[in-house]
Amino acid sequence: MTKREEYETRAEKMLEPLMEENGFELVDVEYVKEAGQWYLRAYVDKEGGITLDDCELVNRAWSDMMDQDDFISEAYVLEVSSPGLGRQLKKDKDFKRSIGEEVDVHFYQGRKLPAGRNGKEISVKELTGVLLAYTQDTITLETEFSPEYEIMRKDISSVKLTINF
Repeated sequence: MTKREEYETRAEKMLEPLMEENGFELVDVEYVKEAGQWYLRAYVDKEGGITLDDCELVNRAWSDMMDQDDFISEAYVLEVSSPGLGRQLKKDKDFKRSIGEEVDVHFYQGRKLPAGRNGKEISVKELTGVLLAYTQDTITLETEFSPEYEIMRKDISSVKLTINF
């Protein structure tokens, strides 16, 4: 387990009782370096949507917990946020909750897909479709190219809920 994974796992375990106590869902925890600064970030949600006051409540309680058991030696910023409209799907529970929703899938490398009118193939680095199913190894989308298009998860760099305006 990497240092990053260890910190994220410990933070998740630390936050679980607080989430249960307040009826919140811990969507994700990440430990990332951005612009030379480390961030320990929790994404939380609840039925009906998370509020700024909810995020503040979690941040204050979590900050107190980290003061007591600070397992991270380097300087970091502690943040609590909502997952946002275009949330990334990472865990099985995210995929399960999003069955029937439109998602944007980004690939590590371009993929060949049949193009409409002229029948030629096109190469795409992203694809939008309705999430039909998932397994540990694959996701299945309904796309404009196929009613059931199966994609290996190892070929996917990210899956996010589509934001339609």
